[in-house]
Amino acid sequence: MSIAAFAQEGHHWNANIGGGFTQPVGRLDNRVDMGWNVKGGVGWNFNDYVGAVAEFQYNGFGLSGNYLSQIAVPDGNARVWSATLNPVVRVNPRGPVGMYLIGGGGFYQRTVEFTQPSSAPVTIFDPWFGGFYNTLVPANQVLGSFTQNKAGVNGGVGFTFGLPRTTGKFFAEARYHYVFTNPTPTRYIPVTFGFRW
Repeated sequence: MSIAAFAQEGHHWNANIGGGFTQPVGRLDNRVDMGWNVKGGVGWNFNDYVGAVAEFQYNGFGLSGNYLSQIAVPDGNARVWSATLNPVVRVNPRGPVGMYLIGGGGFYQRTVEFTQPSSAPVTIFDPWFGGFYNTLVPANQVLGSFTQNKAGVNGGVGFTFGLPRTTGKFFAEARYHYVFTNPTPTRYIPVTFGFRW
C-alpha cells in the first residue's frame, strides 16, 4: 500500500519528502557556500489543524574559497544531518492553498572535512577488450575531519498547494535551524520543495 493511499484511508498519518537549497546564516555564511538539502518525515494528525511529524534532514555545503584561502587548505565540505520531532499547526488545511507553521527540536550532527585532490587506484573490466585493467581515478584525500553531536531547534512556515484527485499536496517551506555547536552556533535556513500527504 502506498503512503498516499494509506494517508487517504486513515487521514491520521502524514508524510513528506522534499529537497531544495540551504542558505547559511551568521558566521557560517563566511565559511561555507550556499548548499542543498533533502528531507523526509512521517507523523500523526491529531485533527485537520494540528499534527506532529518526525523528520530526517541532510544539508550539504562546500567550504567557501575565501575560507579555504585563510586556512591554506585546497578544498573541503561541511554537512549537517538532523532527526527532529516537530509540531505542525495548519491554516486552511482543506483549501486548495494552505499555510502551516512548523517547529521543534532534536538531534543534529555537524561534520567538517578538509580535503585535497588526489587519485585512487581501481581495477576496471573492459568487455570490449575482454580484460581487467588497473587505472587511476580522481578522488579526494581527507586531510582532517571534525564532528559535533548537539541538540538543536528549528521553526518556520510553509505553503501547500492541492493536487487534483489526491489528498497529496505540493509544499514550499523555509525553516530556520539553530544548532548548539561550540564555540559558535551553527545556523542555516533550508528552503525545501516537495510533497506532503
